[in-house]
Amino acid sequence: MTTMNLASIPRDKLPALLRAMPKAELHIHIEGSLEPELIFALAQRNGVNIPYASVEALRAAYAFTDLQTFLDIYYAGASVLLHAQDFEAMAMAYFERAAADNVVHAELFFDPQTHTARGVSFETVITGLARACERAQSELGVSSALILCFLRHLSEEEAFATLEEALPYRAQFIGVGLDSSERGHPPEKFARVFARCRELGLHLVAHAGEEGPPAYVWSALDVLKVQRIDHGVRSVEDPVLMQRLAATRMPLTVCPLSNVKLCVFKTMADHNLAALLDAGLCASVNSDDPAYFGGYMNQNFVETFAALPALTSQHAWQLASNSFEASFAPEADKQRWQAALDASFAAARTP
Repeated sequence: MTTMNLASIPRDKLPALLRAMPKAELHIHIEGSLEPELIFALAQRNGVNIPYASVEALRAAYAFTDLQTFLDIYYAGASVLLHAQDFEAMAMAYFERAAADNVVHAELFFDPQTHTARGVSFETVITGLARACERAQSELGVSSALILCFLRHLSEEEAFATLEEALPYRAQFIGVGLDSSERGHPPEKFARVFARCRELGLHLVAHAGEEGPPAYVWSALDVLKVQRIDHGVRSVEDPVLMQRLAATRMPLTVCPLSNVKLCVFKTMADHNLAALLDAGLCASVNSDDPAYFGGYMNQNFVETFAALPALTSQHAWQLASNSFEASFAPEADKQRWQAALDASFAAARTP
């Protein structure tokens, strides 16, 4: 894919360009888009008690020291989701924000085990999310797909059981992923279930190299045989891995605000996104769990570029282009979005 000459776009025009350019989001946990206001509204509607007195008190609890302290609150928030209409409402709230940020395509992670463990059926979860995906296309013009994630702190046997529950609804999701606590749960723990999913023709992705070491990225590639690495920022610690990722155009779905909020990097100024791009990696920007980490797509872009002077308009174009390249969307859609991206940059270069 050829790059454009973007030298004529001054830095002071970047924030507006970042907001306006079309982009795809490939790393969004839909349960992580559940804002405190909607948590309280659903809790009231469904008669669920939550251990916070107000929206403000819940938001104040979002001071995470690592992934696990976030997950504790994340699972508590998900407890208000009981009916298909709840899942639909949550996903539509995300899609409305995504459309406002000029996200043209989103591939949503969802965690069925978080809900089935509470007695909510898989059918309830997938029905609500699929309805929202249909509405996002018809009402907002945002295309989307669903990716079922296995919780890695649970057993592979439980993942197999979830897969069996999901198979009657195979037409409503395009792939599987691996999320939750990375430490102590290497990708190879799920080798057999990923092999089965590969046989079924599902797309394969996995979280690796966020809190876990570069070795987890190697395992995700060689054992799980994934098509995308979610996060992957610790890959820079292994030069041979970096060379492989660049040579194969293996996508990394990077989540800058999340990385800072979970203390993967101390500050945004410490983030290695520029190094990943300059090494030739197919990295993209994503929001991860935006309700908890301080921002949706455009906030991630604007804050990251503000904190990292090395990032230029060329990087901005590359990140958006990478997001289309790395998506599982049809090739015709990718070409259409790429043309729209090029047009937005051509307009920005016009005096």
